[in-house]
Amino acid sequence: MLLCITANHRNTPFDALERLAVDGEEFARMARGSHDAVQGAVALATCNRLEVYLDVDAPPIKAHAIAQQSFRQTLEQLAGPEVLTAAAGVELIDDAAAVHHLFSVCAGLDSVAVGEEEIAGQVRRAAATAREIGASSGRLDHVLQEAVRTARRARAHGDASKTDRSLARLALDMVESRIADWGSTRVLLVGTGRYAATTVASLVERGARQITVYSPTGRAQMFATRYGLTPTNDLRDALATNDVVITCTTRLSVNADDVPEGTHALVVDLGLPRNVDPAVGDVDGVSLLDLETIRLHAPLLHWSAEEDARAVVDSAAHAYTTSASVEPAIVALREHVLAVVEREIERTQSRDHDGRIAEALRHLSGVLLHTPSTLARHHAAAGRSDQVMAAVSTLFGLTVDGHEQSQASPEHLRRDLRA
Repeated sequence: MLLCITANHRNTPFDALERLAVDGEEFARMARGSHDAVQGAVALATCNRLEVYLDVDAPPIKAHAIAQQSFRQTLEQLAGPEVLTAAAGVELIDDAAAVHHLFSVCAGLDSVAVGEEEIAGQVRRAAATAREIGASSGRLDHVLQEAVRTARRARAHGDASKTDRSLARLALDMVESRIADWGSTRVLLVGTGRYAATTVASLVERGARQITVYSPTGRAQMFATRYGLTPTNDLRDALATNDVVITCTTRLSVNADDVPEGTHALVVDLGLPRNVDPAVGDVDGVSLLDLETIRLHAPLLHWSAEEDARAVVDSAAHAYTTSASVEPAIVALREHVLAVVEREIERTQSRDHDGRIAEALRHLSGVLLHTPSTLARHHAAAGRSDQVMAAVSTLFGLTVDGHEQSQASPEHLRRDLRA
């Protein structure tokens, strides 16, 4: 069973999300090993969410309990028992609802900045990481890859690429009303990661030319060279001499004590955990715009392609889940045919000195299975899953509801369907 446990900006306050900031790779690794029934785990940890997708081999009620236990146990091990209170609002969704949620998230429809493109890359990297460390499963990997493909189609169909939406762009849209001319505005960027690069691109598009970069980890020079910026190692001086400060790192980088007297700047905190101490906003001459403020204003900004993109996501999620509903029938049919082929190969083994008969029979079985497998998924998408299951049962004498298969023991069939 596919399940998702999610803490995001819709169900969890930003101060709680900040406490839930953990390493996604380690979360996936530990969740995968948290229970024997957990076949796979992929964690998505971003500035707006912490969610884990689980492939659990158990009946629904038990699977729900295992998923919740896995989430809480992993979170407690990574961040301590006190962080569990921050996860009080998490949601658990399963099966078709989990698929639809994943597809919506990947297409940027569940983000603070609706239609943002960065999230699809984060989903893709989370899937790749889980695959590399052995935390994922075939079922999880397949649905995540389909989510990424759906996100591409949603952007193409809804022309989302022209809507210029990302969290950084949304924040800059809100800053724009206070900026007379980006070309003469001095901007300090705190951070040198992937999101910092996105922010630089957004600033340059608006005409910003005076961009200084500071890195808490000492990588400002390298980042500045790559993007044609001015590096600095003096945070206090940079805060005093720039008009706009944008932070996007993974740590608290700016405290009130860092801000020199007489500073006049608009500080935009895009980090989670927060990069800027809230006390900075109380310093005379300084205005602070953080993720909570951005979230409150985000619904006021309309994304014209949203409805078209949602239609693409809804259709893709429905097609995927209905297709998945006949997978047990396809697996049972495949196992049945392959078992027949293997028996025939064994019968002809004494005459098959070079293995050509075996190779030909296996190739033939693949060819024969391709069309019924494709048509089964097609009919499922059209709402005919029950007819597909009945046809397999009637024509081949197989039952595909998790019970007995005519050529195999019940336990053998259950093991095959989990594979």
